[in-house]
Amino acid sequence: QVQLVESGGGLVQPGGSLRLSCVASGPIVSISDMSWYRQVPGNQRELVAHITRDGNTNYADSMKGRFTISRDNAKNTVYLQMTSVKPEDTAAYVCYASVRLWIHSPIEYDYWGQGTQVAVAS
Repeated sequence: QVQLVESGGGLVQPGGSLRLSCVASGPIVSISDMSWYRQVPGNQRELVAHITRDGNTNYADSMKGRFTISRDNAKNTVYLQMTSVKPEDTAAYVCYASVRLWIHSPIEYDYWGQGTQVAVAS
């Protein structure tokens, strides 16, 4: 069974920085797309940043210039470097991966982590 496990969340002051990590494990042949989403209770899940296997990235407008997504394909890991954080960045940050499980099939499956909580407060 494929699992995605996030880490690195916590309490940070406004203007501070935080680095989130998400490690995928299990019977993985390859991972194409990886993303970070965030969710606040009562709100819809929001895309934060996305990265392809080749390293192409895109970001939600409110995160551009402040957050950086990166990945290590050899480690099946995606990172989110958060800088200049704001109170409105407080949320559960959830990792997503599109995973190929079978070497003889191109089909990919969606997997989600459980989330890591980020709180931005003085």
